[in-house]
Amino acid sequence: MFAYIKGSLEEKSNGYVVIEAGGIGYKIFMSNKAIGILGETDTVVKVHTYYYVREDNISLYGFVNKEELTMFELLLSVSGIGAKSAITMLSNIEPSSFALAVITNDIKKLTKIPGIGSKTAQRIVLELKDKLKAENNITKLEETEIEIKDDNMSNEAIAALQILGYNRKEIDEVINKIDISSMSTEEIIRASLKFLGK
Repeated sequence: MFAYIKGSLEEKSNGYVVIEAGGIGYKIFMSNKAIGILGETDTVVKVHTYYYVREDNISLYGFVNKEELTMFELLLSVSGIGAKSAITMLSNIEPSSFALAVITNDIKKLTKIPGIGSKTAQRIVLELKDKLKAENNITKLEETEIEIKDDNMSNEAIAALQILGYNRKEIDEVINKIDISSMSTEEIIRASLKFLGK
């Protein structure tokens, strides 16, 4: 319903902000980490939003970038994870680290997040990998005209960026602009996001 809301940041509180746009004050739930990034009150901010509707709850959730929004949507698609759990996860792990943990089956990294036990972490990895395979055919990485260094790190980075909602063509174009020879997988992801997020 709302892709984003841009307006004056009127209030910052624990777990939510109020943004005034067009004479209406929108209460938007966000991770405390994202709230810290927004800056001071009485400044104009832009927040990507997710309109959350359940029988007993209609709420707006906000994110500082599209990667956070994508991660939130992915988490909601996992059985047993609700909006509050997803927001807690966003407060404790970067989208790039999260995507990499899913791709590399790093259950240990996911269980470091408060409220996420071993079974939940395994379910997150299993369900999201299955979903990604169905959507992006990740098991057989597409051939493109652009040459990519054929190594495990770049393939993991590509898969993690696909989890965050980017298509293979966009990713290939960006990775070919970056010198990835001395980078770790997570550094490749973060460097790529700087270009992709523009």
